[in-house]
Amino acid sequence: MNAEQFDIKIRAVEGGVTAAAGFKAAGIHAGFRKNPERLDYALVVPDKPCPGAGVFTTNRFCAAPVQVSRANLGGADKGYGIIAGVSINSGNANAATGETGLACARETCNIASQVIGCEPQQILVASTGVIGQILPIDTFETAIPAAYETLSAHGGADAARGGADAARAIMTTDTHSKEYAVCYRSEAAGHAGNAYTVGGMCKGSGMIMPNMATMIAVITTDAPVEPAALHALLLSTVKQTFNKVTVDSDTSTNDTCIMLASGAAADAEPIVEGSDAFGELAFAVHEVCESLARNIAADGEGASKLVTVNVTGAANDEEADIAARAVANSPLVKTCIAGHDCNWGRVAMALGKCGVQFNQEDVSIDMMGMPVCRDGLTVPFDEDEALRRFEAPEIVISADLGAGDAATTVWTCDLTHEYISINGDYRS
Repeated sequence: MNAEQFDIKIRAVEGGVTAAAGFKAAGIHAGFRKNPERLDYALVVPDKPCPGAGVFTTNRFCAAPVQVSRANLGGADKGYGIIAGVSINSGNANAATGETGLACARETCNIASQVIGCEPQQILVASTGVIGQILPIDTFETAIPAAYETLSAHGGADAARGGADAARAIMTTDTHSKEYAVCYRSEAAGHAGNAYTVGGMCKGSGMIMPNMATMIAVITTDAPVEPAALHALLLSTVKQTFNKVTVDSDTSTNDTCIMLASGAAADAEPIVEGSDAFGELAFAVHEVCESLARNIAADGEGASKLVTVNVTGAANDEEADIAARAVANSPLVKTCIAGHDCNWGRVAMALGKCGVQFNQEDVSIDMMGMPVCRDGLTVPFDEDEALRRFEAPEIVISADLGAGDAATTVWTCDLTHEYISINGDYRS
């Protein structure tokens, strides 16, 4: 997406999920985790019920909160509605918990609706943590009222605390919270001069190769948007950003991406799909989601490097994606980066095994901006210079397959001993 085609300027702002007008958030320690120093419950609430949309995991072992939230948004064929609150707990995924888990997720909606003052179907729920453990409903009975009492908006007496605490509360093995927000001034007909903000938070570090969403993400905007248009915007953006992230090729049971639109920034007609205002907003949402997606990859479990894989010259979009994921998911590629070994042969191997159409004599590969392969053959390079470039926080691998015009980008990370340590001790 190109901001120039919409004649808008995007600038980063503080506040994360509460940067947009019309939203409050909170993050507290409720007891889902044993450690009293860990925040483990987040609540995001618009000032009044507003359009909401969701995109969820396609994992067939999908968690109870995924099933309940999907139903509250009209089912898999719809994905949008009017939403009054989002409840998220960490420490327990409420996945593979059968009817007991579904009852807990539904009762969470009931409790939140009573506290907020809305219908149960206007609440969305999400959970993250260990799979296969029963999630106690009594913790929600105290958590939701307590979080509601501490809700805060950005820029008030509590500054950005509510949004920042919410972002911390949804973390699992993340090493840091993930927030981002931008604002822009519309130039579109019916919205010219209006300042709109898009903000968000997410969590994700392991069990990351999203299919229709990321681990847990909440995106907010104060632009007025029709619910159906909001869903279309979210679905399109997720495909281009969160769905291009892979840490370990595993799609979670709990992947959830929710977007809310308060409309609080201006008294204007709702933005509809296909309009210039829709294009402006889509660009801003893309900026936020891409930043969050890259942050997930950079914070992959045990990671020391963000790895960007660019594939060009593919026969079609699907094959570009397959080839990029083959490189990004290859343990050999990921470990050679961890070891600062500019071994382009591992990239060639990954491309060659994935089944896409190309001739090896047409392939070019660059690593960290250095040509290492042309026409399928090695290109001499300075090993000392390669070691110097490995010191950068982001490693870029680019491959041109020479088979067409399709291209894509996938974000991943390196694979270190720490990934094994984290996951070997995950439940202890």
